Amino acid sequence: MQPIFILFFFVLLASIAWFINAFNRFIKYKNRIEETWSGIDVALRRRFNLIPNLIRAIERYEEHEAKIFQTKNDYLAGSPDISNRVEEETQISKSLRGLLALAEAYPDLKATANFLDLQNSLSEIEEDIQKARNRYNNTVGRFNTLIESFPANFIARKFGFKKQNYFTLDLATQRELPEVEFSAFPGSKT
Repeated sequence: MQPIFILFFFVLLASIAWFINAFNRFIKYKNRIEETWSGIDVALRRRFNLIPNLIRAIERYEEHEAKIFQTKNDYLAGSPDISNRVEEETQISKSLRGLLALAEAYPDLKATANFLDLQNSLSEIEEDIQKARNRYNNTVGRFNTLIESFPANFIARKFGFKKQNYFTLDLATQRELPEVEFSAFPGSKT
């Protein structure tokens, strides 16, 4: 009887240790997601603070200014929810992309040192956003994998851990690839 009791005690102890370890991993990833989201938020706020300077550099274009400031006001009253935040930041990116496209049409403006500094700052900030987004998405991927893994999925259900969404954002300085028409090349048959 005594060896069965020792075996039972060992299995029970190993199960409790596994449970504690799995639960702590959920907590670790949940906290890392919050931490990496904070990094994204800091970079987005830096980009957001750069917008008025860009607008002042292109102050003759009041229509775009009003559009971006409306987005800015919506952002300040915005939700901390990631999915809503993605929509808000996408609108800001589109507005910035339009503003930068407008500046492309005016070589004198594009050549000013102030505008070039602002454009370089925007590029650096968006690179920081991209790095922070990659860290965030990596952590979310690990968390989601843990949630779906057996037998950890039982703990996830029991304690209400839910899969998180990945953060995607088109950046204002991101260039879209041009469409290539293959029929335009000599010798192509389409």
